[in-house]
Amino acid sequence: MSKGLRARQDMEKERETLQAWKERVGQELDRVVAFWMEHSHDQEHGGFFTCLGREGRVYDDLKYVWLQGRQVWMYCRLYRTFQRFHHSQLLNAAKAGGEFLLRYARLAPPGKKCAFVLTRDGRPVKVQRTIFSECFYTMAMNELWRATGEVRYQTEAVEMMDQIVHWVREDASGLGRPQLQGAPTAEPMAVPMMLLNLVEQLGEADEELAGKYTELGDWCAQRILQHVQRDGQAVLENVSEDGKELSGCLGRQQNPGHALEAGWFLLRHCIRKGDPELRAHVIDKFLLLPFRSGWDPDHGGLFYFQDADDFCPTQLEWAMKLWWPHSEAMIAFLMGYSESGDPVLLRLFYQVAEYTFRQFRDPEYGEWFGYLSREGKVALSIKGGPFKGCFHVPRCLAMCEEMLGALLSRPAPTPTPVPTPARRGAE
Repeated sequence: MSKGLRARQDMEKERETLQAWKERVGQELDRVVAFWMEHSHDQEHGGFFTCLGREGRVYDDLKYVWLQGRQVWMYCRLYRTFQRFHHSQLLNAAKAGGEFLLRYARLAPPGKKCAFVLTRDGRPVKVQRTIFSECFYTMAMNELWRATGEVRYQTEAVEMMDQIVHWVREDASGLGRPQLQGAPTAEPMAVPMMLLNLVEQLGEADEELAGKYTELGDWCAQRILQHVQRDGQAVLENVSEDGKELSGCLGRQQNPGHALEAGWFLLRHCIRKGDPELRAHVIDKFLLLPFRSGWDPDHGGLFYFQDADDFCPTQLEWAMKLWWPHSEAMIAFLMGYSESGDPVLLRLFYQVAEYTFRQFRDPEYGEWFGYLSREGKVALSIKGGPFKGCFHVPRCLAMCEEMLGALLSRPAPTPTPVPTPARRGAE
């Protein structure tokens, strides 16, 4: 068999594999969305139940603001970008969730601080001294505006975004977090990550807001990049405000799934900036490095936490396999391959996706289990709770379906013919 024919057959086989994964991912997205549409809608008060057992039964009716915002965002995104989800049932549920947030999420309007937990009918239960409820409130409102065209949602989004930026870059006192003498001035990677994600969200197809947030996006990217420490050999979850390693367990903490999520956030930033050198750096430090250290060589899957000096992490769940790091890894590797063409990244996507589909998905009742033991056995049978809602799984599946479709729509490269060696004496 000639080299040219073998190369052509290899490319055809690769396209068949991509097509098979696109179909598999799309079918799973349909099943996941159907689970949430059937079991999570609160028809009486609006919003969504997220504390759902394996079969979808509600085991607690508390409502977590960040999960409410995530589900509104997810529904609107699907409604806007997938023809098969462009139907009134999905949009109406998103609007009901958005109106619930508008009525009840903020503790003392016109103040912007949001609750973390609400009762079913919207009374505040708990507040966190962080920005994350507000971030997902912003994402929800921006997507509602995009899906409905109602300007009041966009006004809410931009005003909340301005408040978040003020808290992060100017004055955090409004979050209610006391400055204690012995507490290190640590910066968790989650903060610039979320802000960078909001920059992407609000700036999408909006030149005015994209211009407004250009400097903020660059600032966020640089803050994330300074979490690469130890001469480029580790991504640390927390660093000092001036980008130095912190002492103790806090400073040595690693979360491979979070680094991979930061990786694809940064890849989108590279795409927007048109910076191939930064893209290569991100792939090396935020995709390949966390995977090499974080993949369990004995049982497969990504460890939840690690210690950079190989001490035993103090988190009880450190060796468990959780749904969201694997969702983020699928996105990161497929995006990295789409942008670079490096076949190593495609092989890693296949590796993670095979593990994830085999271990997390529930073929009987739909959706994915969220919490597995190190060995990959189901540790918690719940499908949703205070941290798991209608977000990471459908976002992963939707983004992967889109990226796989884009890869398949590219014309197949023509193999370069291998010249036939001239016969001796032919000249």
